[in-house]
Amino acid sequence: MLNLLVWIVFGLFVGALARFVVPGRDPMGCLGTILLGIAGSVVGGFLGRLLFGGLGEGFQPAGFLGAVVGGVIVLLIWRRFRREPL
Repeated sequence: MLNLLVWIVFGLFVGALARFVVPGRDPMGCLGTILLGIAGSVVGGFLGRLLFGGLGEGFQPAGFLGAVVGGVIVLLIWRRFRREPL
């Protein structure tokens, strides 16, 4: 249960940073920001392992940076494919 809470808080923090880094308006609530951060963490982790191999387990500052970069990538992809309101 604690692990789930850590993922939620981490996702909120990473998603908020990704939204801050990418300028523009993103009408998503707190849940959307959490999901953005979690998805960014997964994408950043995948890219980090793909580029640098398995560097270790657990929290690392480079992993946090990779999660923010992954969040920016996910946000840009989401913006590209979202449906614009009429």
